[in-house]
Amino acid sequence: MDKLTHLDATGAAQMVDVSAKADSVREAVAEGVIAMTPAVIAAIRAGDIKKGDVLGTARIAGIMAAKQTSNLIPLCHPLPIASVSVDFAYVDTGVRVETRVRTSGKTGVEMEALTAASVALLT
Repeated sequence: MDKLTHLDATGAAQMVDVSAKADSVREAVAEGVIAMTPAVIAAIRAGDIKKGDVLGTARIAGIMAAKQTSNLIPLCHPLPIASVSVDFAYVDTGVRVETRVRTSGKTGVEMEALTAASVALLT
C-alpha cells in the first residue's frame, strides 16, 4: 500500500504540504439523496412547509458549508472557493442534491463538494 499522505513517519496526523504543487483549476461534484414520505415531497413542491422555502434554504446552507469546510474537517486546507452550485431534483423517494465546487489552487475541492451536499441534505 502507498504511504498515507496525512500521516507522518511516526503515524501522527499531519496536514499535507502542498506548497510545491502548481496551481490548477480544480472541480469536484458530489451528490446525495434524502428519502421522505410522499406527503412531505408534495408539501415541499407546493411550498406548504411552515418553515418556508426548504430547497432555497438548503441551497444557501450548502454553499455556506462548502466555504467553511476547513473549519469542520480536520487537516483540510482552507481554499479560495471560486464557485459553488447546489442543485436539487425530485426523485420517487425524496430529493436528490448535486453540488459542484470549483477553485484554482494547489489542492482539490472534493471535501468541499461532499460537505456542501451533506449540509444541504441535512437542512
